[in-house]
Amino acid sequence: MTIKWVKVDPLVMNGEPFCYGTRLSVRNLLEMRDNGMTPGQMMADHPELRRVGIAEAFRFASDNRTRYGDFFGPD
Repeated sequence: MTIKWVKVDPLVMNGEPFCYGTRLSVRNLLEMRDNGMTPGQMMADHPELRRVGIAEAFRFASDNRTRYGDFFGPD
């Protein structure tokens, strides 16, 4: 079985993309990173997170820069 680590469901979290198995949105993870948290600290605070889920959330944000542009510096 292949897990899709970032899900988008209009019935969950008002359609905000979220990390599989958690109630954390991609935006939440980006905000944590912006506040200086490392993936290890994120997983310590939220044991339901997996390293691959965090990586996929960051990749999703990178692929959707129009939505998450405020978290990226100028190219």
